[in-house]
Amino acid sequence: MKLNIGDQINYVVSYLEMVVPPFFGWPSEPSGNILILEANNPPVRYFFSLYEAVGADYEWTDKFRCSIKEVNDFLLDPNVKLFTFLKNGWSAGFFVLDKRKRNICDLAYFGLVPETIGHGYGEYLLKFAIKQSWAAEDINLLTVNTNTLDHPNALPLYKKMGFKVIKNEKETRILTRPKIITNN
Repeated sequence: MKLNIGDQINYVVSYLEMVVPPFFGWPSEPSGNILILEANNPPVRYFFSLYEAVGADYEWTDKFRCSIKEVNDFLLDPNVKLFTFLKNGWSAGFFVLDKRKRNICDLAYFGLVPETIGHGYGEYLLKFAIKQSWAAEDINLLTVNTNTLDHPNALPLYKKMGFKVIKNEKETRILTRPKIITNN
């Protein structure tokens, strides 16, 4: 079924937690020219370029409705860290760790650009993000959420890495892009 811009869609948000550090070690770097860098004082436009590149197909629009000041304050908070996944010198994905709540780290954003999906980089990057999260000694809870508009492998991958679903919520939204819905 094809849905158009302006159509309303129902979806489910899954909230997940990890209450103990994972048993796996730091991931082995996949073959190729791969690098993960923490951004220092990233400008809003840089965040939005990654957010759009990763989330365009999945209705990532919430941050576009925030004021530039609000997004800038989020990015420049010393307890928020943005990491860029580079492949062959270009931005292939990113993740954001939000440690603004005491003893909690939220994997606020995580994803790959379409060109890198399906090559095993998602598992590598998620393992790296999880290990980076737990590297802070004051963390005793790692959280993340995903929804049924995200890539279909997102929820299974989070579960595979050790996250547990603690709550599901039904939501609706108005589409900002056309979307093809397949019934599996």
